[in-house]
Amino acid sequence: MLNIAIDGPAGAGKSTIAKTVARELGCIYVDTGAMYRAIGLFAVENGIPTKDAAALAPRLTEAKVAIEYREDGQHILLNGRDVSAEIRTPEMGMAASDVSAMPEVRAYLLDLQRDMAATHNVVMDGRDIGTVILPNANVKIFLTASAEERARRRHAEHVAKGENVSYNKILDDIVQRDSQDTSRASAPLKQAEDAVLVDSTGLTVAQVADAILKLVNERL
Repeated sequence: MLNIAIDGPAGAGKSTIAKTVARELGCIYVDTGAMYRAIGLFAVENGIPTKDAAALAPRLTEAKVAIEYREDGQHILLNGRDVSAEIRTPEMGMAASDVSAMPEVRAYLLDLQRDMAATHNVVMDGRDIGTVILPNANVKIFLTASAEERARRRHAEHVAKGENVSYNKILDDIVQRDSQDTSRASAPLKQAEDAVLVDSTGLTVAQVADAILKLVNERL
């Protein structure tokens, strides 16, 4: 199986790039961040504090997370309900950061993620794909960009959707999320020793995707 791991901080463009690379290679795109967002949504909807592992861990088996691939792309299901749109808010991003710091949550989703990689050619993105989930991936990328660039991109996405979110608030959230993701005790965000660093600051999606595809072709 062909396994490509793309890790990096929030807003680096991992999902967009991973989708593009997967499409070009004929692989399945696996968005692990969406799985954590779904768990965060489960916690919020059930009145469970997203930082309270003792309260959330015993209830994880009630949160059935699944990925479906349809003609219009990947859909995230929570207990059979399509939550693909609901999980894409800044609040769910922070909730995902909270719950992903819990070893219990990571263990709960680990098997699902590894099973996908064992049975399909995948491009998988997240925070610890190359370091924990797929340590033997054929190609590992650590995709990053400056915090300001990432905030600008996120702000543009919200504006395009007609949402009124301030740039400064998004920048603050990204800086906070970076701090949480890199300092957590369980599987912190870091570049795998054998991963290639790609800084997307100032680059287009096509330029970044082309660089990664070139690397894949060189390695395989």
